[in-house]
Amino acid sequence: MNNPVLIACAHGTRNVEGQAAIRQVMADIEALRPGLTVVEAYVDVQEPELSGVVASLPEGAPAVVVPLLLSTGYHVQVDIPQAIKGRPEVSAAPPLGPDPRLAELLAARLRDSGLGDDDGVLLAAAGSSLPDGSVDSEEQARQLAELLPNKVRVAYGASAEPNVPDGVAALRADLAGGAASEAAGRVVVSSYLLATGYFHDQLSKAGADVVTAPLLPSPVLAEIALERYDAVLAGMHSKAK
Repeated sequence: MNNPVLIACAHGTRNVEGQAAIRQVMADIEALRPGLTVVEAYVDVQEPELSGVVASLPEGAPAVVVPLLLSTGYHVQVDIPQAIKGRPEVSAAPPLGPDPRLAELLAARLRDSGLGDDDGVLLAAAGSSLPDGSVDSEEQARQLAELLPNKVRVAYGASAEPNVPDGVAALRADLAGGAASEAAGRVVVSSYLLATGYFHDQLSKAGADVVTAPLLPSPVLAEIALERYDAVLAGMHSKAK
């Protein structure tokens, strides 16, 4: 029996570089797992839209939707379940984050940006109107903080508080208040976003001293995506016994 199709479901972006970065993750998944059918889908902005992709699958054909998203939020809790409703042979995996490997990747991006021990780090996530998204981002920040000597805080691009400009201002005030001299550390925004696009572009306007590159390109995302897929398959097999 062939393995279920992996539907790689991303948010979608109008940014050409961002589109290419996400498609590279899909290509990386295929390279890591030869013979696995990987189908692209999106929950917003881009086509093909997830519900249409699911509807186009042959009746009874098993598939696993793997969100190429970094936290639980509206798309994971609402859009994806709605898209697979009525198709019991189609399952959904959890999002890519939080994950210790993402913390290591974030730390590497910060070091590449010249992070100093006295600098403060603001993990900038996209944000969600649902509380689970903030919980996931806070856990990712906790994992990142374990790898660094720096203060690490969290802020959001939309739909959650604090927003990134407010987070930058609060962290700058915190660093200045704790400085032994006038030379307080810098505020470094750690982009907890997969690729360039609208939200990443907004980070440069938030008043930070440095903004890191997004997570992609990196093979780590494809590795995590396959792990999420495999975990769903393992659950299917255990239920079948």
